[in-house]
Amino acid sequence: MIKSFSSMSIGIKFALVASALVLISFGALSLLMSMTDTESADLRTPLNVSFIGLDNYVRLFEDEQFVHALRNTGVFVLVGLPLTLAAGLAAAVALDRGIRRFRAVFRVGFYLPVITSIVAVAVVWKTLLEPRAGLVNLVLGWFGIDGPAWLADTRFALPVMIVMAVWRNLGTVMIIMLAGLQSVPQSLMEAAELDGAGAWQRFWRVTFPLLRPVSAITLLLGLVYTLKVFDIIWIMTKGGPTDSSTTFATWSYRFSFGNLLPQFGPGAAVGNLLIVMALLFGLLYIRIQRRQQS
Repeated sequence: MIKSFSSMSIGIKFALVASALVLISFGALSLLMSMTDTESADLRTPLNVSFIGLDNYVRLFEDEQFVHALRNTGVFVLVGLPLTLAAGLAAAVALDRGIRRFRAVFRVGFYLPVITSIVAVAVVWKTLLEPRAGLVNLVLGWFGIDGPAWLADTRFALPVMIVMAVWRNLGTVMIIMLAGLQSVPQSLMEAAELDGAGAWQRFWRVTFPLLRPVSAITLLLGLVYTLKVFDIIWIMTKGGPTDSSTTFATWSYRFSFGNLLPQFGPGAAVGNLLIVMALLFGLLYIRIQRRQQS
């Protein structure tokens, strides 16, 4: 049972209030910076910056990169998130009921990409996707298919990033879902089997509804990750080619740190737009959850 704020200890109250103040302070600073013309030269003299109101936001909406970043971020969320959840759930079901031997080895294998350095992962994927000597195009060549330059082609750069993100994060979903599957009472499964329910009916009508709490957690974590995905894209393509894999996170970084003349005002504005998107998705998620519970 969740305690009310008044019944909490003084230490917990202090920690919660301090955390809230820190979050509010950083949010206020980001909002304030997005309404100024702050550049790298202004960091030593922050009081010399000019207040320009919503000009940075107007500039962003008029920039053609806004459409690319909005579309790519939306595609990453709407395609990458369901694929990650589905792949993680499939792996969890296989480990819980399908795979009997070397189960621990498979668990480690699925989870290894999560704990592996993103730089090492990027080197391996770049080697596999190398146009002339990469393993992927080599295998395609055995079947008479001329493989493309995956990371240099505007048609394939974003899909490759999505596949790579799914592969890297399905281990997290698998661990959470596996914990949920192992908490399902075996008596319910046996009762459903006695009633004549097949394997699919037992999963869909008994197991899956009981996985709603853990599904909610994985959905929320996956939503946060896919909205702010940065490391994979920046290391692999830096948002290219021609902004075909640029998201709001990479766009914000490019403004603030990715060029010779950093512009922190527009970078903060892009970051604030990303926060607004996260809040909108979060509110939609909460509304759907309340409808399902009612």
